[in-house]
Amino acid sequence: MSPLDATLLNGFWHLVAHRSELAEPGAFLRLDWALGDLVLHNDEGQIVAFDNVCPHRGGRFFVEDHGVGRAICPYHGWSYRGGQVRVPLAKTFPPGALDKVALRRFQTAWCGDFLFVGIAPAQTLEAQLAGAFAPLAKVSGHIAGRRDFNAFAFQADWRVAVENALETDHVNAVHPHTLAQLGLKEEATVHDGLNVTYTGHVTDSRTLRGLKTLSRFFDVDGAYPGYWTIYVFPFAMVSSTFGYSYSLQTFLPSATPRRSHFCSRLLASKIKPGYEAAVAAFLDSSARVNRQIFDEDHAICARVSPHYDLTSADRVFSPGEARVARLHAILTAMTQQEDLP
Repeated sequence: MSPLDATLLNGFWHLVAHRSELAEPGAFLRLDWALGDLVLHNDEGQIVAFDNVCPHRGGRFFVEDHGVGRAICPYHGWSYRGGQVRVPLAKTFPPGALDKVALRRFQTAWCGDFLFVGIAPAQTLEAQLAGAFAPLAKVSGHIAGRRDFNAFAFQADWRVAVENALETDHVNAVHPHTLAQLGLKEEATVHDGLNVTYTGHVTDSRTLRGLKTLSRFFDVDGAYPGYWTIYVFPFAMVSSTFGYSYSLQTFLPSATPRRSHFCSRLLASKIKPGYEAAVAAFLDSSARVNRQIFDEDHAICARVSPHYDLTSADRVFSPGEARVARLHAILTAMTQQEDLP
């Protein structure tokens, strides 16, 4: 892991989940990152985040990506419940041997119903999100639950993946039968601290008619009537079309050079009573299309040469890559310990 990656992981809050994904007692999510496994767990109603390592002999509590169950290590039965490590036959250990036994816990904070995790964040979540806090909290309230979970090892540096997600110049070439069908035309780009919100009109008339027709099925008053995405610095994106569902994407660094851990969740918005069956096929189709888009993104990112210098001052960016250029400037300033742009 590079010094910059370590700084980003340790010094910032990271968007990792939506409250609906952890609503049930015992619910858990497991995400890969450079530090190992990050577990998010509903511990008797309290949402906790911890390193997926039993403090006894290093067994992992969870190996599935998500589910519902007890945080118990199958090796020797040590468990975590009610905020405490539970040790079988604890009285048989020497006096004081268990006094310092604990999980490696991480800090948690909420922006509306979006969950953030921090190791040693340098500022509050509100300060880090700046003007993006309120709109992000607002859209989190539109979400009813998870529809799809898609995680895999990305064969490219996290920065390659994020840069790809920040620009639309590649859409026609890489996504001709998926994202390009929207016919996106940029409306606005808003910078909130280190975060960036992009909005775009859907100009394809047939697609636009179909999307507008769906509005009667969803309870999404106030959602942006087009394509909306926010880059949540440093490793997350949230995007939506018309607010009918939201894609939460994380691009977490890996301990392996030129690799990253990608995870996307399709989070369905609130549906008006009685229309659940009517929109099921649409949401399932959205999940399939999202997976295809991310497969296409992965394929093109994997083609980026490992010898290409992402940090070079001589990199050239088109007008459509302005968000990529800004990220490059931010990361360069952080590396050189200069004031952020």
